[in-house]
Formats: sequence, C-alpha cells, structure tokens
Amino acid sequence: MRFPEVDWVSKWARYGPDKLFLRDHQQDVQWTYLQAEQRACVLAQKLRAEHGVARGQRLAVYAQNCSEYVFLFLACVKLGAVLVPLNFRLTPSELAVMLRDSDPSLLIFDPEFEESLTALRSLGLDVPSVPMIELKTAAFDRSGAAAEFVLDRPGQLDDAAMILYTSGTTGTPKGAVINHRMLMWNAINTSLRLDLNSEDHSLIFAPFFHTGGWNVLLTPFMHTGGSHTLLTGFEPELILDRIEKEKVSLLFGVPTMMQMLADAEPFANCDLSSMRYAIVGGAPMPVPLINRWHERGVFIRQGYGLTEVGPNCFSLPQEQAVAKCGSIGLPNFYIEAQIVDQDGAACADGEVGELWLRSEVVTPGYWNNEAATAAAITDGWFHTGDMVRQDDEGYYFVMDRKKNMYISGGENVYPAEVEAALVSHEAVSEAAVIGVPHARWGETGHAFLVLQKDQSLDQAGVETHCRDRLAKFKIPKHVSYVPELPRNDAGKIDRAVLRQLANSTEEG
Repeated sequence: MRFPEVDWVSKWARYGPDKLFLRDHQQDVQWTYLQAEQRACVLAQKLRAEHGVARGQRLAVYAQNCSEYVFLFLACVKLGAVLVPLNFRLTPSELAVMLRDSDPSLLIFDPEFEESLTALRSLGLDVPSVPMIELKTAAFDRSGAAAEFVLDRPGQLDDAAMILYTSGTTGTPKGAVINHRMLMWNAINTSLRLDLNSEDHSLIFAPFFHTGGWNVLLTPFMHTGGSHTLLTGFEPELILDRIEKEKVSLLFGVPTMMQMLADAEPFANCDLSSMRYAIVGGAPMPVPLINRWHERGVFIRQGYGLTEVGPNCFSLPQEQAVAKCGSIGLPNFYIEAQIVDQDGAACADGEVGELWLRSEVVTPGYWNNEAATAAAITDGWFHTGDMVRQDDEGYYFVMDRKKNMYISGGENVYPAEVEAALVSHEAVSEAAVIGVPHARWGETGHAFLVLQKDQSLDQAGVETHCRDRLAKFKIPKHVSYVPELPRNDAGKIDRAVLRQLANSTEEG
C-alpha cells in the first residue's frame, strides 16, 4: 500500500471494493470505492502528465459542488498536491487576493465562471486554467485506468491537504492550512462521538469552499467507509425526498437549514425513520425547533467547530438536546479545552472567557502568514475568539464571538444571550443584536427582528418581554424589523451589514 496514512479511499477499495462511495444526484450516476480509486488514479496521472501538477503545488478550484470536485481532491491526495477551494460567490477582486496568496500552479473552473476569469486576467492574474468539463470527460476510461498510482514517496500526515480561506469579514482572508493529520484526527474524533460506521449514508449540500462541505461528514466517512449523495445546493423538498428514499442515517445543517426543512410541506409526512440524528452547528438551535424534529423521531446533536480546528470539536449528546439547550456539549475525545481571560490566564469556575483548544486537529498555521499564525496559536493552543462558560456539570456554552461583545455602562454584553431571549417570544422568528454608540453608556444594543407571519411586536413589547429575562443594561435600546437577516456564505449572521443598516437608520 503506497498511501498507508492518508489515502483512505485506496484502502477501502481493497477492503470493500463494491461498497458505495459517492452518488451524484444531478448526473444520476454513482461510484463504488474501487471505481472511485480507479478514477482518482486516472485523474492524478492526467494532472501530472499533462499539467505538471506535483507534490506541494496548489490546485485551485473555481466551481460549484460536483462529483468531479471530489475526485480532484482524491487525485490531489495521490499527487501530494494541495486543493484550494475558491468561493464562487466572491467578486474577481476578492478572488484575486486568494489566488495571489496561494499561488496555484493550475486553476480548474466551471465554464459558467469564464467571465470572471477574464476579469481576473485583467487584474494581472493569468493562472494556467483547465475547464472542469475536460477532466470530467477524460477522468474515467476503464481501458486506460492504472491499477495503482505510483508516487515518489507515500503521503504523510504532515503534508498539507487543502487551504481553506476564512470569510475575511474582519479584514484580508487568511488561508488555513488543513493537513492530513488534522483530517485523520478529526475523523477519529467524529467517529467516536457520532458512532460512525461503514453503513452510514448522508447528503452533501454545503459548499466545498467551506470546511463543513468537506470535514463535518465527508472526509470522516471516507475514513470509516461510509457513503454520500452529492446535491448541487440546498433544496429542502429534495433533501427530505432523498432522506426517505436513500435511508440517510445522519444529516448536517445549521439551524436556518433545519428550520427550512421543518417548514417544508413534505416534512410532516415523509419517512425519517432511518435517521439516527441530525448534527447542528453554527449557532444554538431553539428549543421549539428541536422539539419539532424530536416529534418526528429525529434527535438533534448540537456541535461546535471552526475551520482552523477540526472542525468537529464539541458534541452535545442527543439525550441532552433539550435539558442543555444552548450548550455545545463537551470536547470531543482527543481535544483539550481551556477558558482564559484577556491575559491568557485560566478563568475561575463559571467565569466567561475565551475558548482555547489544543489537539492534533489544530491547523499548523495560516498560509504565508506567520504573524497571523503567531497571534492565533500559543504553545499549541488555538485562540478561537469565542467567549464561553461552563455550567456546574462541565458543559460548555458559547456566549458570543469575542469581536461581537460590546460594553454598555462598563458591563460586557454578549449579543447571543440577548438574541436567545428575544427569540423566546412567540412573535419572533429570528433575532440579531449589535452594539451601537451611545453618548451616556458607551454602547447599547440595536436589535434586528424577523417576525413570525401575521405577528406583531413593538419596542415596548420587546422591553416588557426582556425585563424578566435580562439585566436592564442588556435590553436593546433600538429595535428594527427586517424581512430576513443578512448572512454570509457560511450561513452566519453578517453583522457588518447590520452595522450599515443601523447607521442608515440613525442617519434617517
């Protein structure tokens, strides 16, 4: 075996050659592990022979989710190359920052993005490029497929596997290096906490420029021999149909997705009996929504993670979903956690502080950015930027992002806590809170509310509702109503847009 540590598909091609690996719903085609291994070998040979892709070189991909994308990753594993997924929703000028930073030797693109490539060239970026269709048509020719791909040395755990760029909402995007050691230990942690097995089947609809698309379930399933069906995007009715017909055992989504699935017409009657549970991350899932899924027999596993660590770092057992609602649970098996103050000293029990994590799943650093790496990692401890606390049973609760906290009258206010109080009102569907300047208190809260259909709630009602749930300084002084909350590509609330809205409201 030439890739004993990192090429998991190659191993499963020998252990279970006829086991399903990947099904492409749109193209109505599927591959076993042996077929996937053969296809990856052909792709690796083509990339090396025709395009000179070699160990350590970056291969950027500018495309929406498709099965060819997955096989490109498998080919990169064999070549020792580094996959660089690009966010296809970004402008050419934003993409140019990532391309200059990663300096790929080859760019694989969807033809629909040809216009953007022209714009990139006008910005001085002329990376050798290949349309995805070329790889698709030549990727699998059984008559020419080699039984095994030969490389100068086996892949090793410290080799980089991919570079995933952060959203850059606070400045220039940083490329988190994801190496094979991270992937392996994330797979082990995930398997232990979610009880994965080789019969598990799930769906892929999270975009591949986000760690969730690759590393919440896809790469752990490659490790355990499970299978996936690839969807081109998030379509609630289609997802519910696939759960029923393909007997999906686990599903990953953020609370907004779970809400949309629960609101879809087929939800009430479709067969969900195959599902052991749904894994939810990105934000706490409200109890009413948890109950809707529990009533359909689907348990909810709240979790926590981030691109630079894991991403599967914490897990809350499904039997605790309601009793510990809002908790991210306990650290996964091979992860150390500590809560520290602004000086990096351990916080007292029950005190809110920043979450630091140490594990084999911590990134070795940011690509070409020693300063950012040094600022984020201290003696192996990664500074998450999330403010957390533990309850008296040791369960962790995320109060908010460190950067989201604001200070009102000298008191720290965590928007997530205020938002949880707001959404507990029957008229409120979603809520987001930011700190805005105040002449007397320094900052006060500005709440943005999405109301339930045919419901109303004025500011006086907001204050009355919050009075019994929050200290006075935490109650928002401003309330705005919006049809929906702005979100970034990771599905998280875009607070920069909310600040713009708040500024325009004050100016108006």
